Amino acid sequence: MAERIMYVQLKTGFNTDAGPAWISRVRFSKTWRTAYFQGRTLRRWNSFDGNFVDVDTDEEFWLSGPKRDRSDARYGRGVPSVDEDVQQEYAAFLNGAALPGRQRG
Repeated sequence: MAERIMYVQLKTGFNTDAGPAWISRVRFSKTWRTAYFQGRTLRRWNSFDGNFVDVDTDEEFWLSGPKRDRSDARYGRGVPSVDEDVQQEYAAFLNGAALPGRQRG
């Protein structure tokens, strides 16, 4: 199963880019249509605001790779919380290192 450090933001119930956001480790299925994040199962979903939906709660999420300039939110500049287990890798990424699994792009 592929694993990536991703920017994840909850979209349901919040104004544009006002939902909570995380820099977190996300696992993906072989087809990349299902993501596993903090105990949730998300399936690929295309809507105005989100690109994944929680299969149990129907909450929409936006997942994308993190950006070094920290402009991760689609329309704003929210500040995500960084999960403890990715803090060192994320800090190295902000300082120019490649993310795990992304050494070639």
